[in-house]
Amino acid sequence: MKRDGRTVSHAALEEMRLIAAARMSEGESPAVVAASFGFHRGWAYKVQAKVQAEGQQSLLSTKGTGRPRTLTPAQERQVFSWVNGKNPRQYGFDFGLWTRQIVCELIDKKFGVSLSLASVGALLARVGLTPQKPLQQAYQRDPQAIERWQRETYPAIVRQAKREKAEIYFWDESGFRADAVQGKTWGKKGQTPVVAVPGQRQSISAASAVNSKGGFWFATYNGGLNGELFVNLLRRMMKGRHRAVHLVLDNLPAHKTRAVRDYVDSLSGKLALHFLPGYAPELNPDELVWSYAKRTGVARSPLRSGEKLADRVHAQLSDIKARCDLVRSFFGHPSVAYITDL
Repeated sequence: MKRDGRTVSHAALEEMRLIAAARMSEGESPAVVAASFGFHRGWAYKVQAKVQAEGQQSLLSTKGTGRPRTLTPAQERQVFSWVNGKNPRQYGFDFGLWTRQIVCELIDKKFGVSLSLASVGALLARVGLTPQKPLQQAYQRDPQAIERWQRETYPAIVRQAKREKAEIYFWDESGFRADAVQGKTWGKKGQTPVVAVPGQRQSISAASAVNSKGGFWFATYNGGLNGELFVNLLRRMMKGRHRAVHLVLDNLPAHKTRAVRDYVDSLSGKLALHFLPGYAPELNPDELVWSYAKRTGVARSPLRSGEKLADRVHAQLSDIKARCDLVRSFFGHPSVAYITDL
């Protein structure tokens, strides 16, 4: 039975060719040499002819170059620059997310080259692009205002707080629902898993303020936030404090009512409010508190029969308050790296 050379490694075949050429140069019959390796005698004659025509070097294995790529390296880099951080609408497409088909059409439009979907997928992977679920950001965001906040406004707040020996806190509100499942679970493909949740719809709201030194304050309340309730929450937060507070928060209308301004003025500089740029929640580390609470609370362990959501949320926020190291860890996220008063 003859051996199939396709099952032999390139390195082994190279060694066989060199040995066969040496034996045949010493006068051994090509048929005998081929038989000793388990190959057809035609293999030995091809080795002999190749040496005679091109020399011994021609017996060495070479790496196959494969089919040449349609796009040049420069064109592939151009495709990367089109896709990375850009939107298809910027190139005249109606759809706001990149697909292989859209990239195909853009390459054809720009370079006059038609590629298959598989080729485009391989191209995107080769240049370091992968399909990902995008983060959603409001189109009303002002990048210049965000950069100005990070580079100028917040550092100025830090300098003022240091002069006054004041504390800086970040404030935010959030809502909790007993029937909300925030996490993911595993299940059989094509069959959506079912998670048991309380049939009674319980909800509770909460406000918190977080400090880079590990300070944490919170309160729970029912319903939505208005100016009057916000003032009451501020009173509770400021009660018993000996140091002034610079409070950073978002632009919710309830934060800017006349009642709020009057209350802040009544404290004669003990409380100052600073407002983040619009539509930039990632600048607030308190957002990370809510993300943690919702991923590790009711979402992981649904309410038991008769258990109250308000009690569960209060207990969880109390646990966060008791863990200064956890509170400080929220300030280690890249989105809040601009906070330098650590």
